[in-house]
Amino acid sequence: MRRDVFQAIADPTRREIIGLLVNQQLNLNSIADNFDISRPAVSKHIKILTQCGLITIKQDGRDRYCKANFVKLNEVASWVDQYRKFWNQKLDALGDFLDKETKDNQ
Repeated sequence: MRRDVFQAIADPTRREIIGLLVNQQLNLNSIADNFDISRPAVSKHIKILTQCGLITIKQDGRDRYCKANFVKLNEVASWVDQYRKFWNQKLDALGDFLDKETKDNQ
């Protein structure tokens, strides 16, 4: 199944995992220790994040370390930015209209 970054960030547990990896690499056990769900469930979340390209896993001896890859979040930022621009234009136009109405009614 092909996954994208939007599917990855749709789940609060995966967003929290990304948050844990903001400043540091963590092994799978360290990540799992932060959640009240089973380790296999955490592994499934890690797998989805890996498939979406938001984290990479590096083997170091017996441990597997997860590292965040925030480049993929640019896709989300671009998508959100188009709506930010749209709504800023609409709100600016509304503000101009209300200013004009206020001046006309004085």
